[in-house]
Amino acid sequence: MSFGDSVTLEQFIWESDDSDKDNNFKNDVALYTQEDPLPTVQRLSHNLDIPIGSVVRYILCKWAMSGSESLLDLGPDMVKKIADIFDDAESENTDTARLEAYNSVKAIMSWMKVPLDNPNYRG
Repeated sequence: MSFGDSVTLEQFIWESDDSDKDNNFKNDVALYTQEDPLPTVQRLSHNLDIPIGSVVRYILCKWAMSGSESLLDLGPDMVKKIADIFDDAESENTDTARLEAYNSVKAIMSWMKVPLDNPNYRG
């Protein structure tokens, strides 16, 4: 599908439907399309002297690539490890298992944050 040089920004009206596999995403779209983003985009364009179309294109590309970028930042092995922790807890289906999963992921995040919290940690 080609949009040419224009896209119509429109609200998305959605009645939540838990049976729809894309319900969470559609709920987000419905929530975020209630506001008009153009005043913010126009100010950004004007204040930084960047064409409005370039700002919109940047926002769309940045959002579209964020999932892949996050995967690269974290690494596929770590993503799998964290997902496995949660999957195992859900398969046990107990609050204790879920709490243990939370604590495991919290511990992983705490050591991953060391370079952010202390840039001189190796020095």
